[in-house]
Amino acid sequence: MERGEGVYLLDTDGNRYIDCAAATFNLSLGYSHPAVLAAMGEQLEKAIHISSSYQSDPINGLVQRLLETSPANLTRVHPKVSGGSTANEGAIKMAQHATGKSEVITLFRSHLGQTMMMASMSGNAFRREAFPLLLPGSLRVPDPYCFRCFYGQKREDCGLMCVDRVDDFIEYASTGRVAAVLIEPISGNGGNIVPPDGYMTKLRTFCDERDIALIFDEIQTGIGRTGHMFAAQYFNVEPDAITTAKGLGGSGAQVAAIITNDRLSGLPAHHHSFTYGANLLAAAAANATLDIVRKPEFLANVTRTGEYIVERLRDMQLRYPAISDVRGVGLMIGVEMCEPDGKPAVRLTNHLASAAMAHGLILRTSRYGYGNVLKIRPPLILTMDESTKICDKLENLFMAELVQ
Repeated sequence: MERGEGVYLLDTDGNRYIDCAAATFNLSLGYSHPAVLAAMGEQLEKAIHISSSYQSDPINGLVQRLLETSPANLTRVHPKVSGGSTANEGAIKMAQHATGKSEVITLFRSHLGQTMMMASMSGNAFRREAFPLLLPGSLRVPDPYCFRCFYGQKREDCGLMCVDRVDDFIEYASTGRVAAVLIEPISGNGGNIVPPDGYMTKLRTFCDERDIALIFDEIQTGIGRTGHMFAAQYFNVEPDAITTAKGLGGSGAQVAAIITNDRLSGLPAHHHSFTYGANLLAAAAANATLDIVRKPEFLANVTRTGEYIVERLRDMQLRYPAISDVRGVGLMIGVEMCEPDGKPAVRLTNHLASAAMAHGLILRTSRYGYGNVLKIRPPLILTMDESTKICDKLENLFMAELVQ
């Protein structure tokens, strides 16, 4: 690959690909957005980095913007983290410090980061099998995955058993000292699983009744991806903390933050502070990004283009039996592929992602290639014309690979 322009990535042979993975789901404003480049260029003339012991305009501006665009109950920002993994670890430490408890509940298919703590707490056995020493202190519970319900229920009469049965895990599989539930509001790597109506509200009540902090990992869902600044606002739930990274950098700046309520804000800074956290150059990029993404018309376009893609995909689902489910919010869309007997079509999914490049598309698959969901998450600057091109290219891909 040689360079990027907006939603396109170009290789050295002159081929253009619409990047439906937005690099690693982090280019919310696409490649080389002029406002981000200008903000970074202006900051370069002043300072690239100073110690986070000192205040600065870029960091104060980032804190202000994050509080203005996050749920109203969140009042504090911790910007001294370098990425999503360290943001999640910091939020866990804050919950442990505030509650005096230790354990963390996560989901079967969760992907919370690549550090040893986050690999230990994430779902999927393949994430942990290579490491003989894992960190204790977490337990995993079933996802709110209605298409493949762990409990064999149907949403219309299940009563949201996936929340109620967490009590059994706490009683029989934990120490009884649960500090936090750490959840991706929509699973990123786990298969783009969108919780059913009522799940998040019930989970919030569940945590409140048991003095458990509710942490939203919005590394992938945050910064406009769902058509709202944060998925918490889409689900109309106020978590105790939100972690954000990836799309916060706009065109690839490495920046992250933890946004919390007052209760979780008491952790002494020396317990979680990183050399390149609160970086001035990254903060300048984040401020430019937030000023663009927060505009109502920008978020409305995310919803509009996402709905169009989902509608086109559901039409394709009627014509291609291998497409078993289409689900998504905003521009966070998943296409589940199945065998004729309903089993996950993992090999086919990976083949489609590979073949897509010949059609001018970059696609990623779920669970690091172990899953059966194609992920469609282009930059949020996507136009309706580009949305149409994505769908036309997907139609050509499916026609070439799924029609016998």
